[in-house]
Amino acid sequence: MALINLALKHAKKYWIFIVAVLVFQLLSTMATLWLPSLNAQIIDQGIAVGDTDFIWSTGGIMLFAALGQLIVAVAAVYFGARAAMGIGRDLRRDVYRKVDSLSTLEATKFGAATLITRGTNDVQQIQMLVLMTFTFMVSAPIMAIGGVIMALREDAGLSWLVWVSVALLAVIVSLLVWRLLPLFRVMQEKVDAINGVLREQIMGIRVVRAFVREPFETKRYDVANRDITDVSVKVGNIFVLMFPIIMMVLHLATGAVLWFGGHRVDAGEIQIGSLTAFLQYLMQILMAVMMGVFMTMMIPRAVVCAERIKELLDTESTLKFETSASVETPAAGRIEFNGVSFGFPGAEAPVVKDASFVAEPGKTTAIIGSTGAGKTVLLNLMLRLYDPQSGSITIDGAPVSKLTRAQLADTISLVPQRPYLFAGTVASNLRFGRADASDDELWEALRIAQGEDFVRAKEHGLDEPISQGGTSVSGGQRQRLSLARALVAKPRIYLFDDSFSALDVATDARLRAALPEATAGATTIIVAQRVSTITEADQILVMENGEIIGRGTHDELLVGNEVYQEIVRSQLEEAEAA
Repeated sequence: MALINLALKHAKKYWIFIVAVLVFQLLSTMATLWLPSLNAQIIDQGIAVGDTDFIWSTGGIMLFAALGQLIVAVAAVYFGARAAMGIGRDLRRDVYRKVDSLSTLEATKFGAATLITRGTNDVQQIQMLVLMTFTFMVSAPIMAIGGVIMALREDAGLSWLVWVSVALLAVIVSLLVWRLLPLFRVMQEKVDAINGVLREQIMGIRVVRAFVREPFETKRYDVANRDITDVSVKVGNIFVLMFPIIMMVLHLATGAVLWFGGHRVDAGEIQIGSLTAFLQYLMQILMAVMMGVFMTMMIPRAVVCAERIKELLDTESTLKFETSASVETPAAGRIEFNGVSFGFPGAEAPVVKDASFVAEPGKTTAIIGSTGAGKTVLLNLMLRLYDPQSGSITIDGAPVSKLTRAQLADTISLVPQRPYLFAGTVASNLRFGRADASDDELWEALRIAQGEDFVRAKEHGLDEPISQGGTSVSGGQRQRLSLARALVAKPRIYLFDDSFSALDVATDARLRAALPEATAGATTIIVAQRVSTITEADQILVMENGEIIGRGTHDELLVGNEVYQEIVRSQLEEAEAA
């Protein structure tokens, strides 16, 4: 049902192409069915003997019919291909848009590997089935039904051979499909697995090489490769078994027609031309059944792929964004958390517990705490990557749930903990923040982010190529480009998620001295590990086990918060030891 629903939903746009395929396939099949009957008349009636004019005229008609059949067959394939490629394109578009709309929770639940497979390999399997359906499956039933009718016209006495042959093939196909369906489901899961291993190894190639883990990772890939190979071999064994059996039925049917038909010719119950035509019609029927068998072998895998795609398309995101602006875009950037709690599904305890604080425009709020304290989740809640399970988050009094994606993007810019750059150039990555930013604005953002010097040192400057993930630049350079990208956007709220960890102390100091100039009037929230980064913050929040257990300035917390005192002491000891 999933396959039928997907096909019907996306076929509506291409109904003209589909109707054209049906018409052309019908014309082509009618020509194919008419020719054996004409041959039988010529053979049995002998009307062509010595009649040169008849031979030329009839031969011309047959030649014209064959040429017409070729033209309509090509047209049918053309329109079928147009429809199939269009349906595949629409499916890929829908899968991409659905993945783009999923919240972080749903995307993590599926996993990157299976999302990629569902948008590529799974869609391709359905697209190929649609193409083969328009190419073969439309003509196959017409050919089979027409062949049966024409064969009965030639000799009803041999009709039982048709029913026996078709029934035998139907039983064989049913058994094969029953065996193939679970194998194809396993095969798609193995495709997910091998894609996941390969993607992980490519993304983590530096770590693999740093720890000399190539042999171990090679074994992991070999296991995944062997698993999918084993399943593919099982499928291949069924295909290898299928065609000899079908050919055996085909040859047995041919032999049976010649045997029983020969006796009927000898008894004068059928003429040789009719027997020849009957044999041709039987071959056409069985060939149509073979085409159906070939198509049927593709259906199980396409059904599995359709179910996987439908599962993804039917997944409702837990985050619902407004489609049109129902509140004004925040102009000041005042963020207020009021009793916010959040926990991941299945977790024993919430990651953030009853968080309440206010971040004012023109001031800097810092968040510090041990690893796993919930600092990054707090920022993700501001960005609506997650929705709180209780409490509320407002910006200038407007709930974040009432803001559209565009409003949220115009209001907040994030510099993530793990900066990511896209394949392109320095300029194209910086303009992710604001597409219409001028070159002067890009250079200004780079100056503040302490990235101007190394970009000017590049051969192409702003047009310097950047590889996917930013692997063509160092970690510190990647972090500074990510900072510049956020500055280019000029939002009302800046979120820095431990964004200075890859910078040396001198660069960190210069950056902190330059940032107030760029973020003047905006709300700045910094998640940091180093106390030295946040000593000048107007407000520091100390988090522990998801709770805000302290707030105040650096001096106030040094006096009244034990956790903050411990963090400061540990970093001072590390500095002295160094």
